[in-house]
Amino acid sequence: MDSALSQLHKFKQAARELGTDDDPERFKVRVRKVGSAKAPEKHPTRKV
Repeated sequence: MDSALSQLHKFKQAARELGTDDDPERFKVRVRKVGSAKAPEKHPTRKV
C-alpha cells in the first residue's frame, strides 16, 4: 500500500511541477503531448 501512496505522491508532484494540477484542460493537453511523443530510436545491439 505504501508503494501506491508513494506513486500517487510522485504523480501529484509531477503535475504541480508542470503546472497542470489546477486546470483539468491544461492537464489533458499535457497528457496528450506526452502520449503522442515519439519513442526514441533503438540502436542495434553490438555483438562482440
